[in-house]
Amino acid sequence: MSQAGQRGGGPSEAMLKVCEAKSSGDSCIAEGTSGTCFAPRPELPLACVPEGDRPGGRSNRGGPEGGAQGTSGPPSRGRGASNTGSPLPETQAYTLGVLCNHSVDNINPQLDLPSKASWSCDRGQRVLSANSIPMHSTGKFPNENNPNPISPQTVNYSVTTSPIASSGPGGRIKRPAIALNGVKFDPGTAGRCDDIIDDPSQCDLGRGTGRWTIEALGQNVFDFGEDENNAHVQPTGHYHYHGVPEGMLTEAALRGQEMQLIAWAADGFPIYARFGYDSPTVMISGLRAMQPSYRLKASPDSGRPSVDIVPMGAFTADWEYVDGLGDLDECNGRFGVTPEFPEGIYHYFATDAFPFVQRCVKGSIENSPRSEQRGTGLGRGRRGGGRGSRDGNRPPRGGGRQ
Repeated sequence: MSQAGQRGGGPSEAMLKVCEAKSSGDSCIAEGTSGTCFAPRPELPLACVPEGDRPGGRSNRGGPEGGAQGTSGPPSRGRGASNTGSPLPETQAYTLGVLCNHSVDNINPQLDLPSKASWSCDRGQRVLSANSIPMHSTGKFPNENNPNPISPQTVNYSVTTSPIASSGPGGRIKRPAIALNGVKFDPGTAGRCDDIIDDPSQCDLGRGTGRWTIEALGQNVFDFGEDENNAHVQPTGHYHYHGVPEGMLTEAALRGQEMQLIAWAADGFPIYARFGYDSPTVMISGLRAMQPSYRLKASPDSGRPSVDIVPMGAFTADWEYVDGLGDLDECNGRFGVTPEFPEGIYHYFATDAFPFVQRCVKGSIENSPRSEQRGTGLGRGRRGGGRGSRDGNRPPRGGGRQ
């Protein structure tokens, strides 16, 4: 594969060559895979794109998403609502050749559990098989505020290798991404508070009732027992991230000297940790921590528990998006160059401030991903919420390299 195909995620030389004498829409075969000659924009050359890999094309791996967790809003088993707006041809990306053969198969010495994650790219899809056990160190689980032991899971996941962003505000989704190590991102919580409470302990941090959803990070009222990786464990034994997975990061990425790709989002676009280029289109512009475009509301919503009991920032509803306030859009992403995609790609960031991990995706989630996540853990949920002593909005921490 050409260097452009490897680093830029573009079509390989073989994909381009086979369509040199063909017209758009003609069938083709490149690198042993059938496809269609297609150019994402009129000024670009035709390339042999695998079946199911064109924008709007149906994936032959699509299907209902499994998983033990439900979602807020309409019942969709973890799949978000579709994005609104029109596809933006200039955002069409080909991610074939980038981390398609990434794998982990070792024993986590701290947990004494196998850590397995295997990625591959086939027929227009990026496919993962994993057990959700990271190789980096974790906090102690069970702990006082999280009674669930970590246990291996059955994780199967797939996303398109030719994502395209839309002009709308993004499609809401409960589980927006899975990290390269096979551990999922699940930024929301099941913790809820009723309108009228006298003390935070009256809120339920497990499967609560009430309309005020509690944030795991960025507040010090409720303690979900998360560790130094901004992660904790569900009753099924499923270890998962709520923010930047510090233990995955290289020392260079922790110091802001490297832009590190850490995950693939549900729409097929990449996710990076914290640092991006100062100028979105200039790789030599230096790196800095990306700033989200969310802020605390000037006043609490009607019916919210008193801020004297639960300070602003503890609930998801306390935050509002302001276009242009920071570096990123409402889905915590932007279009720009990255080390793996020097010609530019839409991409997301895990950040140190709300929303920490995006709560929506800009690309299509109708026909991909397929996600199956099953656990064997015997942990139990808990009720009640103590006052935590740690702020989820932590400074960068050191950690082992994944």
